[in-house]
Amino acid sequence: MRHISILMLFWLFGMIPGGPLHAAGEIIDGKVSTFLVGKYLTKAQAQTALESQGFSLLSAEKVDKKGELTTLVFTSPALTRLADKPGRGFAAVLRLLVNGIDKEIAITNPLYFLKAYLQDDFDEAAATRLLEQINAAFPNLKNGKDALEFTKLPKYHFMVGMPYYGDTITVGKGEHGTLLEKAQAYRKGKNILFTLKLDDQTALLGYTIGKRTAKFVKKIGTHNAAVLPYVILIEKETARILDPKYYLALNYPSLSMSEFMTIATVPGAIEKDCKKPFK
Repeated sequence: MRHISILMLFWLFGMIPGGPLHAAGEIIDGKVSTFLVGKYLTKAQAQTALESQGFSLLSAEKVDKKGELTTLVFTSPALTRLADKPGRGFAAVLRLLVNGIDKEIAITNPLYFLKAYLQDDFDEAAATRLLEQINAAFPNLKNGKDALEFTKLPKYHFMVGMPYYGDTITVGKGEHGTLLEKAQAYRKGKNILFTLKLDDQTALLGYTIGKRTAKFVKKIGTHNAAVLPYVILIEKETARILDPKYYLALNYPSLSMSEFMTIATVPGAIEKDCKKPFK
């Protein structure tokens, strides 16, 4: 009897095959991981895996000059439905980093980012289904090293005096169609990686920031380089971005104050870059 009880304990804690284990990305002890990490795949292999679960690739962009880091931005009908609400358009996409430096892939966790971006509109069941699709597409994923308390994500900010999700920055004002035209015309559209229309008055743009500005990922961590490209939300007559001080901190939750200070000029540079198409 004692032998059976010990076996049951091992099974319950997942210490023998068949035992219940947490899937990558799930809430564990109140915390949820930022990224899901898996074995290295090529861009083509990663795209095929995403498409096998109904996701659509929007862009595949090199983050660094050598092309060792490539971010795949993807979406799905479920994501766009969740994001098609006022102020929630940033939730319409997820990201996958093909990391040739560390020989791995890293995928943004839908539970983490949708909890932060959807605020009071968060649908945990829908986010969990998206997480299940990602785990099905990429078997044997593990939680990355970064994580935050799940319930605190809607009110997350780096520290006192730093911005929250709702503290977005306006980078352009004007008629909706005109803002889209300006973005597409700037540098002959070279900076626009994708345009995802959520409705007639809402579009999310994938935007390439300046190469000099983008170098920060190698300074504070290539593991989280899927933070790029930046996105611009054009909603009615306003083009907005998430405040870089919020966005970078959310993607790098383990960043210390001293590390953050090494990129002190980057948030301002990102804002400046994102305003250029709308001048």
